[in-house]
Amino acid sequence: MENPWIAALSALFLWWFATGAILIVVRRAGRAGTQVALAALPLLGLGIWGFTATLQDTSSMGAYGGFFAALAIWGWIELAFLTGLATGPNLHPCPKDIPEWERFIRAWGTIAHHEMLILGFALAMLALGWGAENQVGVWTFLVLFAARISAKLNLYLGVPRINLEFLPEALSHLPSHFRMAPMNWLFPVSVTLLAFATDCWLDRLLAAESVGARTGYALVAAITGLALVEHWLMVLPLPDAKLWRWMLPAPKPTQTKKTIREVHHGF
Repeated sequence: MENPWIAALSALFLWWFATGAILIVVRRAGRAGTQVALAALPLLGLGIWGFTATLQDTSSMGAYGGFFAALAIWGWIELAFLTGLATGPNLHPCPKDIPEWERFIRAWGTIAHHEMLILGFALAMLALGWGAENQVGVWTFLVLFAARISAKLNLYLGVPRINLEFLPEALSHLPSHFRMAPMNWLFPVSVTLLAFATDCWLDRLLAAESVGARTGYALVAAITGLALVEHWLMVLPLPDAKLWRWMLPAPKPTQTKKTIREVHHGF
């Protein structure tokens, strides 16, 4: 567990497994998604406890603990979003031929509650972790937050590939706020900054003197690198959905039909 390669592979596996687990829960929950998200509140509580408990732990296990805690908090927030518990006040598809400023306001309205929830947790974690010996949890959450903002802005501005296969029924209005486009001005900036951040974490990993620090930097570098890969998947024609498609139950025919019909609205 003290090997940086093991830490990086652990981050990769946890990213894949946690994503698949959330998708399975959301698909099986169906219209009971809100109740499922509320029932999963212990996961959020466990994440908060783990985050605070590892702030002064500089060991390798402390780094893993902070990382897993941040992912638990993030995972519950994503579950709340995908089940429709924390999205935004606007639950309607985007009309065609509206001014860009109105399109932006409508798009913001679809995710406002979700973004404010993430921001609230980010600020709280920053306040609690300020000056702490172990900031792996803080940096993990901040990387995920920054990458998510970047991804959503790129989807809004327009990218060549948008994977809607796993979009739940509760969010069937969202694709109308996306835009298909060959490229946008933000994408090169996003991938450059993520690549730079990954390189910075790797530099710190190589310079770290303690096992705990090396483990922490390896975990954060891995999750930042994964965020970079996820951005490129919005451009490159790679079958990324196959990573989880095999493990998911088939959607109900009525849900599939509705999703397909609404996905193309406003494109």
